[in-house]
Amino acid sequence: MKMLNKRFYILVSFWLLPVLLVMFGPYGDSRVAAVDTSTYKSLKIFTEVIDIVEKNYVEDVKTNTLIQEAINGMIRSLDPHSAFLTPDQYKDLQVDTTGQFGGLGIVITLQNDQLVVVSPIEDTPAFKAGIKAGDKILKIDGQWTKGIAITDAVKKMRGPENTKVTLTIMRKEFTQPKDIVITRATIKIKSVKQQVFDGTIGYIRLSNFQESTTDELKKALQEINGKAKPLKGLVLDVRNNPGGLLEQAVKVSDAFIKSGPIVATKGRVKTVEATFVARDDGSEPTCPMVVIVNEGTASASEIISGALQDNSRAIILGTKTFGKGSVQTVIPLEDGSALKLSTAKYFTPKGRSIQAEGIVPDIVVEFVKPPEEEEGPETAIREKDLKGHIKGEKEMARPKELPQKKEQDPLSRDNQLKSAVDILKSWEVFSKSGR
Repeated sequence: MKMLNKRFYILVSFWLLPVLLVMFGPYGDSRVAAVDTSTYKSLKIFTEVIDIVEKNYVEDVKTNTLIQEAINGMIRSLDPHSAFLTPDQYKDLQVDTTGQFGGLGIVITLQNDQLVVVSPIEDTPAFKAGIKAGDKILKIDGQWTKGIAITDAVKKMRGPENTKVTLTIMRKEFTQPKDIVITRATIKIKSVKQQVFDGTIGYIRLSNFQESTTDELKKALQEINGKAKPLKGLVLDVRNNPGGLLEQAVKVSDAFIKSGPIVATKGRVKTVEATFVARDDGSEPTCPMVVIVNEGTASASEIISGALQDNSRAIILGTKTFGKGSVQTVIPLEDGSALKLSTAKYFTPKGRSIQAEGIVPDIVVEFVKPPEEEEGPETAIREKDLKGHIKGEKEMARPKELPQKKEQDPLSRDNQLKSAVDILKSWEVFSKSGR
């Protein structure tokens, strides 16, 4: 069985359905009979309502459409992550885990029937357009999103490459909603990036979890070990990482932990319960680690953060994570559609539930935006802003080619990253002093 999280799934073969019916149906007492009778009465009312609508509604409606919308409403009432998937939506879900798909590169959820950004995926159109974790998507191409199903929202935002979509965004610091036009693209995600600071501190940026993530991570660690002389510390950056394949999250955690539990899943049905444990293969780095997290750190990336924190393998730095700690099981249905149902919750090695709680950092460091990136008030368009305008005297006096700005050190623009690197650089000093 393959277990995945968030928009990621557990592939469960179709034979599981009758097995579940057998598990829940061996009791012949009066309580179960009463429940069955109540259920049949409700189903009778349901069919009566469909019949009334079919015969009396002002316009002709198809029975299949009514039933599908009824199923959608039922599943949506459970939680933001459960959904009924049409055959096309089910195919899209399977494609997403390969690391290449069409769209904007944005992970969304529902909060109080409002579409909210969990995080934009790094180096995608949404990321480059300035979409941020926590943004509320009020409209998609002018249509209100209040009460929309996530699957419907995803369908509206996806489309052919090089076509545009307009998202109406509301953000805490905005005084009014803002339209952001984004050009769709084929999303090809490289989930791991690496760098070395000061010759001794390794840095790994993990943007999401897909089928190739563990292989990419191992290559990154090899490159870091080849550059660092010696490797004195390692920063793992999972900020704005919306999650991905659980299997990959477990393997990535295992790459840093020699032994001990990684994560457990617990639910009402025993078949979805599991405990994942680290195995020592001798290749795990032994240097001190700092993991950087924020409010966009969700699902699988929270599993890693919790595993490293509870096993005392790393210091967690940043701000409290998103808190998506439920397991979705995708059950294929006979007509090619599928049911994505929340069936379990994630628990850290010390038994902490991630769901709606998140991971609390050991060291809280709020991100401070560099001064040059601060959004100033919008100014009116003037003559000098018009394309092809006649230049004024001051403009004429400027040199034709301005000197290029020197590329800035990422540590000077990212206070959370600088804090993590500073901790690791001072680690040896404090260790020797016995503090």
